[in-house]
Amino acid sequence: MYSKDSILSLKGIGEKTASYFNKMGITEVGQLLHYYPRDYDLMEDAVRISELEEGRRFVVQAGVIGNVSERKAGKLTITTFQAADHTGIIQITYFNMPFIKKVMKKGAVFFFRGKAIARGSIYVMEQPAYFTKAQYEEKRGVLTPVYPLTAGLTQNVVQKAISQVLNNLPLKEHLPLEILSGCQLMDYENAMHGIHFPSSKEQLIQARNRLVFEEFLTFLCQVRSMKESVNAIPNAFPMIKVANTERFLEKLPFRMTEDQMNTWDQVSEDLSGEYTMNRLIQGDVGSGKTLIAFLALLMTAANGYQGAFMAPTEVLATQHYNTFLEYAGRYDLPIRPVLLTGSLTAKGKQEIYEKILAGKYNVIIGTHALFQEKVEYKNLALVITDEQHRFGVHQREHLMYKGGSPHVMVMSATPIPRTLAMILYGDLNISVIKQMPEGRIPIKNCVVGVSYREKAYQFFAKEIQNGHQVFVICPMIEPTEGSDLENVEEYTEKLRHFFPDSVQISSLHGKMKAPEKQRIMDAFASGKIDILVSTTVIEVGVNVPNATVMMIENAERFGLAQLHQLRGRVGRGKFPSYCIFLDTVHSDKSAQRLDVLNHSNDGFYIAEQDLKLRGPGDLFGIRQSGDLCFQLADIYQDSALLLEADKVCQDMQKNNITLTFEESKSKLVGSGFLHIM
Repeated sequence: MYSKDSILSLKGIGEKTASYFNKMGITEVGQLLHYYPRDYDLMEDAVRISELEEGRRFVVQAGVIGNVSERKAGKLTITTFQAADHTGIIQITYFNMPFIKKVMKKGAVFFFRGKAIARGSIYVMEQPAYFTKAQYEEKRGVLTPVYPLTAGLTQNVVQKAISQVLNNLPLKEHLPLEILSGCQLMDYENAMHGIHFPSSKEQLIQARNRLVFEEFLTFLCQVRSMKESVNAIPNAFPMIKVANTERFLEKLPFRMTEDQMNTWDQVSEDLSGEYTMNRLIQGDVGSGKTLIAFLALLMTAANGYQGAFMAPTEVLATQHYNTFLEYAGRYDLPIRPVLLTGSLTAKGKQEIYEKILAGKYNVIIGTHALFQEKVEYKNLALVITDEQHRFGVHQREHLMYKGGSPHVMVMSATPIPRTLAMILYGDLNISVIKQMPEGRIPIKNCVVGVSYREKAYQFFAKEIQNGHQVFVICPMIEPTEGSDLENVEEYTEKLRHFFPDSVQISSLHGKMKAPEKQRIMDAFASGKIDILVSTTVIEVGVNVPNATVMMIENAERFGLAQLHQLRGRVGRGKFPSYCIFLDTVHSDKSAQRLDVLNHSNDGFYIAEQDLKLRGPGDLFGIRQSGDLCFQLADIYQDSALLLEADKVCQDMQKNNITLTFEESKSKLVGSGFLHIM
């Protein structure tokens, strides 16, 4: 078996199954190696029925009592029965599984695994997995990988495919033996087996550490090589400071904070200086980074050049375009903005291409469409990327090369402690905006358990009655085999059953096409949707001042920095705003972590606490975002590995050693994980 072989070469995968893998971006067998689990399922010890708690998943050993009943409700076949142990009775319900009636004979004993739902004086489990004693003992204490899925794929199919690859594909070591021994790292072959099918939590941690270290080392060596190529490039687009920016600032109905003014001074000095700007603007959620970007684009346009502003999503690009268009019209500014996104028609794009080349537009705002080959600029002097960790290095380089050597500004709301920022952004000058604009009302936070849900819904109703809107964040898009995390699809329906028809509820997630996401966000922004149930797709920059409440389900499964970014979607208007963190595990450790958010709205303080409170054995089930989009690495959880990889990288540079493991480098670069030019 070879890495480049088609996945059709795997046993049990035909054209139809291959098409499902293709939807996930997998066409070759080697790609399955890096299709890492998003979580691991650990079969719990069985408990007594009397020990069940609302909203949590349990395993109970119980015998079927009484008769199994079956009824029709529309297209649903509902099968119910009761099971008991010596401490109590539980009701079991299955939907559209009529064969269950033949399996669950009176007196039969099974291990039932599912979420406990309180219904009056009895607990109910809906659609629980069931096991014989032998099956349960076989799975007990075993870490089973849970992979991201698409419709048509099952965990069993993915697990079997990856197992074939691991057992038949030669797994070549990427790192020199001296690095492996010096850093006490697992070898590559064992790491790949350990990340997919760990025999223990200890093996999983060691495997993950090895692969995370490799990601960091590859990334940092790439950064250092880029740093050498971008340092002290002569300014090819020298600018003079213009009166337009000062007049614009004088007319604004608010004053910039001191941090904003200092940052703008640094940016304007860069644009008019001897060398090309290469600067990171790091600012907390809502600190006013976009205003700095607008000022830089205004100065660029007033000097007769073009500027490009690249956003990670069409929703955010459209939001920025509308803001810039409003500023240009209201304050009579010399900028002519245009929006360029992938969802435009071919004819619409061609018209925009021609006007960009002719210089009729001098501020071009968009997504990845900005660096398509057909886009040519007349005199591109400034490239700004918002939430820069969303873009791959080649995408950024492609855009940069269209303008020769334009000035580069990258913006991030990810609150990274300075010690780590100096490593991760080694080739960039860093400006930090910590102060919040005047008039911002601090968000009120609370951490609660699942028993608080109904009270939270009642609070939603009160806010909606007062004319406001609500976000609910779920970690998953759809129900997933082997997971009891809340998902957008089912949660949306649950809320529709709880609230009257007059409350408009909609959902948003990353699998939707861009026009559909834009339509929903436009409807929410205009007040037509009362409750928006979403994944973390709304994390980046979405601005709806009328949204006053956010509730985050399974909050314990996210990093603190990401939770802080999520709650930044509320508190953007003049109304008191609230964030409810729902903790579903009730452990002392999760309570301690989430309590940081309960008492602080300072993103940089929260980032520091995230570093302190994470341990090497903390394996979060949801891959963190906002941290440069590594496949496995998390800069908070893995900060010690980042520091160690940086030291190794420095030693390699001193000894003039370069990376030779091309497969590893291409894996990261091709996937967009290396982001810095």
